[in-house]
Amino acid sequence: MVMKQNKIKKLKTLSETKFLKFYEAEYENKLGNMKTWTIASRKNEDVLNDRFFKGKEDCDDAVVVVALHKPSNKLVIIKQFRIPINSYVYELTAGLIDPGEDAKMTIERELMEETGLKVVEVIKVINKLYLSPGMTDESVMMAYCTCEGEINDKNLEDDECIEAMLISQEESRKLLERNEKMDAKCFTILQSYALLGEKLFTE
Repeated sequence: MVMKQNKIKKLKTLSETKFLKFYEAEYENKLGNMKTWTIASRKNEDVLNDRFFKGKEDCDDAVVVVALHKPSNKLVIIKQFRIPINSYVYELTAGLIDPGEDAKMTIERELMEETGLKVVEVIKVINKLYLSPGMTDESVMMAYCTCEGEINDKNLEDDECIEAMLISQEESRKLLERNEKMDAKCFTILQSYALLGEKLFTE
């Protein structure tokens, strides 16, 4: 027996800003009733129409960088002030993929901008990880890499309040125990790093 599913019938733009757009999706639910859903997206309406109605493949909006600093064998994380929560939060280096960039270019640019560190090798990437699919279609590529250099803040943008840091396997355990404000992706990687250490980058 094939289970019925919700089907989007129409898409309407509600508002647009430089980095984020809001749409109203009109859909028919599995019982045949018409409903609406509000979607936050990084993509323009043409791209969404191609996805929803023409079957075009989705693409990643951003990269998240899981970096091992080879000289010290420590994990690279950042502490960044985020306006929506009016507070600092522990995160991994991340950023939007700019037009004309391939994944490696974005990985290298974001790591250099936010930490001052240079990518040595991209080990593996995992595509299309959806961050909050009940609210947004935003997806990220998670890239595991090694890096080198010394941390500095010379390349930060004017609005970026970021402290980059290198943490050991033991320090990651202690950070998790402190119950700090933390991005979910960072939390997951810290858990894995606390358990596996450098093996996180080879398994």
